[in-house]
Amino acid sequence: MRIPESHAGWSVACHEGATLATLTGVTRTIAAVIAACILLMARPQAHEIPSEVTVQSFLRPEGQTLVFLVRAPLKAMRDVDIPLLPNGFLDLAKVGPTLEDAAMLWIGDFVELFEDGRPLGKPRVAAARVSLPSDKSFASFAEAQASLAGPRLPDDTDLYWQDGLLDVRFEYPILSDRARFAVLPGLTRLGIQVNVVLRLLMPDTPERVFDVHGDAGLVELDPRWYQAVLRFTRDGFFHILDGIDHLLFLFCLVIPFRRLGPLVAVVTAFTVAHSITLVASAFDMAPTALWFPPLIETLIAASIVYMALENITGAQLERRWIVTFGFGLVHGFGFSFALRESLQFAGSHLLTSLLAFNLGVELGQLLVLLVLLPVLAWLLGRVVNERVGTIILSALVAHTAWHWLGERWAVLARFQWQWPDFDMAFMAALLRWAMLAVLAVLAAWMVRPLMGGRRSSGPSKI
Repeated sequence: MRIPESHAGWSVACHEGATLATLTGVTRTIAAVIAACILLMARPQAHEIPSEVTVQSFLRPEGQTLVFLVRAPLKAMRDVDIPLLPNGFLDLAKVGPTLEDAAMLWIGDFVELFEDGRPLGKPRVAAARVSLPSDKSFASFAEAQASLAGPRLPDDTDLYWQDGLLDVRFEYPILSDRARFAVLPGLTRLGIQVNVVLRLLMPDTPERVFDVHGDAGLVELDPRWYQAVLRFTRDGFFHILDGIDHLLFLFCLVIPFRRLGPLVAVVTAFTVAHSITLVASAFDMAPTALWFPPLIETLIAASIVYMALENITGAQLERRWIVTFGFGLVHGFGFSFALRESLQFAGSHLLTSLLAFNLGVELGQLLVLLVLLPVLAWLLGRVVNERVGTIILSALVAHTAWHWLGERWAVLARFQWQWPDFDMAFMAALLRWAMLAVLAVLAAWMVRPLMGGRRSSGPSKI
């Protein structure tokens, strides 16, 4: 049967139309998939935790209100339904209520503030804004407060949520603006590594800046002397227990001794020596060059290797306090590196905090010695021959410390050494070092009678 030409043309036209419709539908489908992918990429994912987050904040009491201004990256506010436009930008016309919820969910519910030891409870969100990453208003309290009180960003501002900053003004009711405040900054959940910069502005008092890393616990912003003592004694105690290199050095000191008298003399020399450099470093008498910390870490590893080899070859115990005193000066600088960041929490009790930290270190050393002495006495008296056991234990320590020495020397060798400029700054540093050397010699001279009185209490050689 022959189809008329008119019918055939109509059939071809229908076929072409169907094909065109199919292609149009496919094109729309592809476009929809692409748009969906863009939106999914633009929206915050629950499992995306920022690797590093910096939070800027101000704390200022004003009459019976404690003002807490906070700026945090908006990308740290996860699991929050942030309104977005089809192109992935923030919908600034609808984001207002979401910002207040995010501020309480991620900041207000976890930061705890105290007035004279009394918890202040949950704050009120007085204002919340989105700021551009280029905004510099948090350079000062006045600028930050003016920005939060001013108009928000225009609705037509193109800003991805990952790039935005959340600015919040929290308010807490207080009894007096002259009270002592403390903060428990529970913001570690904002990222893998969280750094909180807190500026305290008390009436008629210069601004104080705190740089809090990770979980610092309760921070007394203006501590009393006993609060500083408790905090720094605890810090010193746990620092010596966490410092494996310091513990190995103590272990090498303990191995040759069988009686407490000679050991007390040697440990006393170590204590006096590291106390000198610890305090001197806190008062800025130590070098500030970048190569100094890796140099000290290298020397600490070398001190462990030396002590271990001395145990193996046969230690002159009656003279060991001299070597221990010298290495104690090095270890004191090592302690100061851990203390340097914590001194911001000392308030007006710098010297008290230093002594408390040193007390904590000594308590930690005492605990280690009380554990090691009976264990070594049993091990070297019943399990293995004393001389053989001393050699084996010292060799194991020397092996470990030798690897540390190689690794730390490799780090130290990366620094370029050059002669200093012989200017006034160099002369001032040289004078400080001369004062430190005189102080160390004086301390050694004062400790020497104690060491001489202990010589008869122990053997002269292993």
